Amino acid sequence: MSEPPSLSRSVEDYLKAIYSVEERDGAASTSAIARELRIQPASVSGMLKRLAESGYVEYERYRGVHLTEDGIREALRIIRRHRILETYLSQRLGYSWEDVHDEAERLEHAASDTLIDRMAAALEHPSHDPHGAPIPTRGGDVEATSRTTLAEVEPGSTVRIRAVRDDDPERLRYLEARGLLPGVVLTVEQRAPFNGPISVRVKEAAEGIRTVGYDMATRIRVAPLAP
Repeated sequence: MSEPPSLSRSVEDYLKAIYSVEERDGAASTSAIARELRIQPASVSGMLKRLAESGYVEYERYRGVHLTEDGIREALRIIRRHRILETYLSQRLGYSWEDVHDEAERLEHAASDTLIDRMAAALEHPSHDPHGAPIPTRGGDVEATSRTTLAEVEPGSTVRIRAVRDDDPERLRYLEARGLLPGVVLTVEQRAPFNGPISVRVKEAAEGIRTVGYDMATRIRVAPLAP
């Protein structure tokens, strides 16, 4: 299969950011895209206009932008690159899970789809990256992920951690030290009001109840246990 036309690094970053915001919030506002990319909102409008002219996004009045089918296809191609790179760095090169994100960010714009396919084959086509996020297939299919975060879970509920945000190494080290990893089952014991801390009990953990700050809990995606 031939390589698709290459996009600029900035266009790839924007498409990936818009996809992430839409997946999390349902629509991508200018301010949300700016936060995702860690840039000023004033810098976003010009690029969104270019993306719209190229057919990658559509404006929705008062809400922001949505990716078109072409935009989604390109975003998933970039996300596949990133997550395969993270997985390869972790499994084959011994990188820790808090270090793979930044390294993959640097490599994803240079790696060809052919190289990514060979990495995926060498890894026996993994379904998820080290942080629990699903890896899109070569054809652009991707497993639906829960939008529910630990911050939204009611006390008494038992859930499984599905994925964690991977863009902050310090937070990843914090989660790893407390055993809050993808696949772990936990029960919410108490949730303080006004966005206060959340007390959780990790299944089969000797140290019992742990406290997770609200901001940290918003970065942990969970799903209810299957009956």
